[in-house]
Amino acid sequence: MPHPLHILWRDEHLVAVYKPAGWLVHRTGLDAGETRFVMQTLRDQLGQHVFPVHRLDKGTCGVLVMALHSDAARALSQAFEHQATHKRYLAMVRGWAPEAIEVDHALKPDDAPEDAPVQEAHSRLRRLAQLTLAEASDSRFATTRASLVEATPTTGRRHQIRRHLKHIAHPILGDATHGKGPLNRWWAARLGQQRLWLHAWQLTLPHPVTGEAMTFDSGLQWPPAVMPAVTPGDMSPGPAADWQQLLTTLPWEATVPQP
Repeated sequence: MPHPLHILWRDEHLVAVYKPAGWLVHRTGLDAGETRFVMQTLRDQLGQHVFPVHRLDKGTCGVLVMALHSDAARALSQAFEHQATHKRYLAMVRGWAPEAIEVDHALKPDDAPEDAPVQEAHSRLRRLAQLTLAEASDSRFATTRASLVEATPTTGRRHQIRRHLKHIAHPILGDATHGKGPLNRWWAARLGQQRLWLHAWQLTLPHPVTGEAMTFDSGLQWPPAVMPAVTPGDMSPGPAADWQQLLTTLPWEATVPQP
């Protein structure tokens, strides 16, 4: 049975949880062999029905909100539909990304026919840090570069951040669809795990009953905080432990201070 999900916040109307990488939000015929589903696990964990109101890709980790009754589900779904939400993501990408860039690049669904109309898609991207490793992931270059990018989508197209970062030639590391296989495999060996390095960092939305703006944060800290000394028996890694390790063990050079 899957481990319990980490609950970030809950009241009688909605719940915010940390979605682990590799989990699906709900069952789908496209991943018939998968056994880890946020919706079913959370339902069993809370002992009540839950209602999905938005989604995260299987490979993406971070903040996910679900409604706890149908009226809340309706209100929250409308907030997402009418772009009354604010999303903030963190991505680790190939190369040194631009310091700041706005990507206005229309998209159509991945599975849409060739003659399907494109849809407006806009993202704001900002480089928070960069690194250079004195190791070659590609025989053409003596070093390997990467960036941490804060991504704020202002439209909600599927795979928008992944596709916009590919569009500017800085695909997310570990992205099997939009990235480069050899580079993804090099980083997987270097980091000891194969995954998509995209993190749903923060989500702001109106409460479905009061309308108050609610901000849910994954708990990931950048710049990384100095961790207090603990004994091995006391160690209990948080839900974002893999990301926190990535931030603290690689030689990142901050390029933009946190607001």
